[in-house]
Amino acid sequence: MTESQPKPQTVADDKKVHGVVAEFTDVDSLLAACRRVRDAGYTKADAFTPFPVHGIDTALGIKPTVLPWISLAAGLTGTTIALLMQISLNGQTDLFEGIQYPYIISGKPFISLPAFIPVTFELTILLASFGTFFGMWALNGLPRFSNPMFTSPRFDRVTDDTFFLFLDAKDSRFDEAGAKALLGELGGEYVEPVLEDDSSKVIPKGLLIALATVICLSSIPALAVLRMRVTKSSSPRFHIFPDMDFSPSKDAQQTTTLFADGRAMRPDVPGTVRRGEMDWDLNFKTGIDMDELASIDPPRAAQLVAMQSDVAVDEEDEVVSEAEVVSEADADEPAEEQDGEAAKAPEPTAETSAAAVTADNTPWLSENPLELSEEALARGQQQFNIYCSVCHGMNGRGNGLVNRRAQKILATTWTPPSNMHDPTLYADVYPDGKLFSTITNGVRKMPGYASQIKAKDRWAIVAYVRALQASQNASLEDVPGSERSRIEKEQAEVQAQLKAAAEAEAAKAAEAANAE
Repeated sequence: MTESQPKPQTVADDKKVHGVVAEFTDVDSLLAACRRVRDAGYTKADAFTPFPVHGIDTALGIKPTVLPWISLAAGLTGTTIALLMQISLNGQTDLFEGIQYPYIISGKPFISLPAFIPVTFELTILLASFGTFFGMWALNGLPRFSNPMFTSPRFDRVTDDTFFLFLDAKDSRFDEAGAKALLGELGGEYVEPVLEDDSSKVIPKGLLIALATVICLSSIPALAVLRMRVTKSSSPRFHIFPDMDFSPSKDAQQTTTLFADGRAMRPDVPGTVRRGEMDWDLNFKTGIDMDELASIDPPRAAQLVAMQSDVAVDEEDEVVSEAEVVSEADADEPAEEQDGEAAKAPEPTAETSAAAVTADNTPWLSENPLELSEEALARGQQQFNIYCSVCHGMNGRGNGLVNRRAQKILATTWTPPSNMHDPTLYADVYPDGKLFSTITNGVRKMPGYASQIKAKDRWAIVAYVRALQASQNASLEDVPGSERSRIEKEQAEVQAQLKAAAEAEAAKAAEAANAE
């Protein structure tokens, strides 16, 4: 005769029952009980263990969580928001008409997916993490400040050496007596109902006071920051990482004791040529006929040679380095005195500038040395649209976005850009070499673009500007035959529209006259 299993101890009470819980001493008996409970049809059961138990979710019949789908949906939402935000701020589509900023930055297209990747990636990760975090809280029913399981003092051992299996009273198959009997048969050493927590639900006043005090104290740093933003102080800013704020870096025109010549800006090594720049001569790089300039103004020609190739020619045709020329000047006069004299030099006025233009005897190149082709004109158009159109406009008439903005805010120091279709800028008055030099060195508010645009691309811009100018005075006979019929058709349509509009205006005027 086998010894019968002892009857499990139970606790009876008239309080609200949330379920029944049983204790188990080892993992194997807990997993076996979980499988029996699952096979019995219970769907709202849970297990509590002091350490993770592999396979316990399968033993309980727990379905896969929908949390990954929540994360995926949140991530896709972030991707969509990021793309729409960037396209709306940078795009020129009918969908976002009225909220666009049509600036061409570095030649990028308005919808540039590779350029949109960083913002899209960051917003995708951000919303996916938010979806995962808050989705987990929602699926777990959090925040939950109390659990009926905490009413059992035996449940404290769940973090030590005891395993618990809980049958929820919300299960459709739950019956308190039947649940106790089932858990007892499965080997539960101690079976008890999970009762309602009868402790006070009123938050202690001391905790409320402490919480309010912490909130008030935490607002002090924010108020201090807000006060500093609206007040002025003679004290220097607090630098958390002062290494970059107080680095001994020097600007280009400053002096320094680090080098023997006292200059912070280091000259290029004499005789060096940038990669890819050996194909062009000085005429190509300056826009000036250097041979003719040497016969007219030898010192200026020598200076341009020094600027382009880092060498200068003296009166005896002896080649000396640019650094030596500067060193000799420094030996005669200190750098500080030179800077002082430069500061005392009078600024050019409108009269002196006009005199300089009138007295300009520079032998500019009259023809573009670049071989003209459709590819060269396309390159020139691209570079013009990137660097020039923001001020001069896409059509070159000086109506670019920057100029319109300056006129809108009534900028007093703004000098309007030139209209490229002004007759004084045509090739017969303003040679190609001079236009190239203007792009290279700048004029008035326009900076020089020698450091940003290669010499070949600058000549391509010159070619495109001449094409723009020629297009304004072109006749229909100048259009290729393949395109002429289309233009004639469009021209007829426009004339018909203008005629109809004129007739409508005349009819309105006649009606108004009759009414009077």
